[in-house]
Amino acid sequence: MEKYTADLKNKLNNLLERIHDDEKGFKKASTHTDHQFLRKFFEKKSLEREKFSHELNNVLNTYEVHDDNSGSVAGAAHRAWMEIKSLFSFDNEESMLEEAINGEKVLLDDYNDILSVETVPIGIRAVLLNHKELIENGLDAIKKLEDLRD
Repeated sequence: MEKYTADLKNKLNNLLERIHDDEKGFKKASTHTDHQFLRKFFEKKSLEREKFSHELNNVLNTYEVHDDNSGSVAGAAHRAWMEIKSLFSFDNEESMLEEAINGEKVLLDDYNDILSVETVPIGIRAVLLNHKELIENGLDAIKKLEDLRD
């Protein structure tokens, strides 16, 4: 078995919390738009994050990393900021798209950080690489949505 460090365990736990936060954030964004396509897109991203959570949690349980489904304080602050921006913005959908793009970029950085650790077990690495590809594809889709709004 590959070496599984406390630092890696913490990074993976933080990633799992971030995924929960994103799931909640996308769900909330879907309720703050009247644009049917955006609503469906945000709902799809929320369900995708729910799936990520289950997949990652399943593989992490092999290494005794437990998920409490609480989300992080930073994630709660990010969701609150998205809510405030949506209340005061003249173009709520544009603000939500910008936040989605920023969030996806940060999440990709988190994935890349973990994937750069040489001791990531193969099973976890496979799940992370799959998620990373889906996030990258989603980021491209969000950017295209933003371009269509210009």
